[in-house]
Amino acid sequence: MPEHGAEGVLITGVYGSGKSSVAAEITYLLEQQNRPYALLDLDYFGWVGDHATGYRMMLRNLVAVAPHYREAGIDRFVVAYFVRDADVLRSVRDALGVPLRVARLAVPWPEIERRLASDVTSGRGDDLRDAAASVTAGEGEGVEDIVVDSDRPVATVARDLMAWLEWT
Repeated sequence: MPEHGAEGVLITGVYGSGKSSVAAEITYLLEQQNRPYALLDLDYFGWVGDHATGYRMMLRNLVAVAPHYREAGIDRFVVAYFVRDADVLRSVRDALGVPLRVARLAVPWPEIERRLASDVTSGRGDDLRDAAASVTAGEGEGVEDIVVDSDRPVATVARDLMAWLEWT
């Protein structure tokens, strides 16, 4: 059941689109407003192995922690996660328990390649292959309320989203 006045934004997009960076910048802006917020990067809620197990674990963890944030008076939720389809979106919304608007970050493929190639972790090669497969399959398209070009500075993208959300 949504808490009165609580709402969130789910920032989605393929690997390398900038979800985590934009989410962190939005929470920085909310902090400057002295606004209670929670940043939930859902990849970390289910980082346990294969995708199916990780997805189930992420939802279980979100269901478990979301009430604590709401009880603490958090009324702005900034969620980063790649939503592949409408069923995943519905599951995340249900687990969080607050209304979510969805912003999909769109980045030209060469920029995604550049971003993932510059990461120091070994798994980024796998992420690049996964991103290519998701783009080819059209995963994540059509679940959004807005598409945002994120091949711009992170601060600019975050300010644009804050204005769209009317959180300024």
